[in-house]
Amino acid sequence: MEKLRVVHYINQFYAGIGGEEKADTPAELRTGAVGPGLALTAQFGERAEIVATIVCGDSRFNENMEETTAQILAWVAAQRADVLIAGPAFNAGRYGVACGTVCSEVTEKLGIPAVTGMYVENPGVDMYRDKTYIISTKNSAAGMRDAVKKMAPLALKLALHERIGASVEEGYLPRGERVNFFEKERGSLRAVEMLLRKLHGETFETEYPMPSFDRVAPSPALKDLSHAKIALVTSGGIVPHGNPDRIEASSASRFGEYCIAGLDTLQSGDWETAHGGYDPVYANADPNCVLPADALRRLEKEGVIGKLHDLFYSTVGNGTAVASAKKFAQEIGRRLLDSGVDAVLLTST
Repeated sequence: MEKLRVVHYINQFYAGIGGEEKADTPAELRTGAVGPGLALTAQFGERAEIVATIVCGDSRFNENMEETTAQILAWVAAQRADVLIAGPAFNAGRYGVACGTVCSEVTEKLGIPAVTGMYVENPGVDMYRDKTYIISTKNSAAGMRDAVKKMAPLALKLALHERIGASVEEGYLPRGERVNFFEKERGSLRAVEMLLRKLHGETFETEYPMPSFDRVAPSPALKDLSHAKIALVTSGGIVPHGNPDRIEASSASRFGEYCIAGLDTLQSGDWETAHGGYDPVYANADPNCVLPADALRRLEKEGVIGKLHDLFYSTVGNGTAVASAKKFAQEIGRRLLDSGVDAVLLTST
């Protein structure tokens, strides 16, 4: 039997090119399996082979999405692929967005099935879970073996147009689809059984998992603003002109710290937004629309607040992983506490 033809998409890191310093690597087509593709090949056995691997830097893809996607579609079509596999991306935000985009576009425009793998908190999950199959993975490459073992069988099923079972059977994240089927026991019995397990402290699996969100207790209100030191923090991407810290337009991996001591306002031309996903025209024309330094400076002069902190912090919220945002918050919070800041005004787009 002729082997199924698989095309694999990976980023610059898994291709062995480099890390963040090589994230602007242009898309390229390589023959055969590369990096994690070797593990996939072992899982395929004689049933399929990776005929080509497409490599692209995470920043290059996300900052040139339309152009890069068009090139990738052309390569996949030319390879006469039976299925496309992307990643797995684990909890890497920009990589996840790239994998989700490639998979959904290949399926929608070429009619070729696709599968990728991500950690549940990867921003690519919420963006693409209803558009492509996403195998649930651990949050780091330590889960590569487990991810590959689940991705390969699903890819083969998709390539052969076989029936795809429920998410709990195949290992992919729920896609929001509802399909009727018959259970062995009626709902009331299953509910009582789950309740008894819970009451006895035993493990049980709900049939309707609820989302889990962090609960953050609000800090007490400031008693005297006129003596308070106020800082500005934004996820709207306001940075000095030229974006010297190269904060990504999507799925940011870093934040910037910038000085506004002595500035009454943020001048257009000196400041701009690095944020993707919204029209930057107004933010670039008047950066104070996103980071209200002018308003805070007026309040400082009027004595409404004690002092505007000399430094502000900026990152991009567009597609940024929750884990990354938490890491940024911890570091920014530590710096603000060390500087004696009493309150923070957090702005978005």
